[in-house]
Amino acid sequence: PEREGMLFHRGPGLNLTSGQYTAPIAGYYAFSTTLHIVRGEPQRKGQGCRGSRLRVLICVQSRCQHNSNLETVSRLESSGDLFTISVTGTLYLQAGQYASVFVDNMAGSPLTVQSGSYFSAVLLGV
Repeated sequence: PEREGMLFHRGPGLNLTSGQYTAPIAGYYAFSTTLHIVRGEPQRKGQGCRGSRLRVLICVQSRCQHNSNLETVSRLESSGDLFTISVTGTLYLQAGQYASVFVDNMAGSPLTVQSGSYFSAVLLGV
C-alpha cells in the first residue's frame, strides 16, 4: 500500500474497476470475501419481515445459478445494525476465466457495503 487505509493487491488478475479476478493460469484458487454491511430501513411497511435473508456468492464467469460458485446465506435480524458475512472456498478456473462477488439481497431493505470489506484470490496449484 502507498498510504494508510489503501487496499493491497498484487498480480495482474485483479481488476478494481470491474471487481473481477481473472485467472492468469489454469489452476485451483482459494477465494475469500468478507463484507461488512449495514442494513437500512425497509422501503415499504411489512417488507422487512418476509425473506429477511442475504446470500453472498463468489461465482465463476457470473454463472451463480450453476455449480461453479461458493455461497453462504445469512438471516438478517434487525435494521440499522452493522453485520459481517463471509464466504471462503476453493474453485478451479481455466486461464482467462474470472470470479467475482455477488450479493443477493432477499431482505427487502437497502444494504450498504462498508469500507474494510475485502475479496481475495490465491493460486493454490495447477
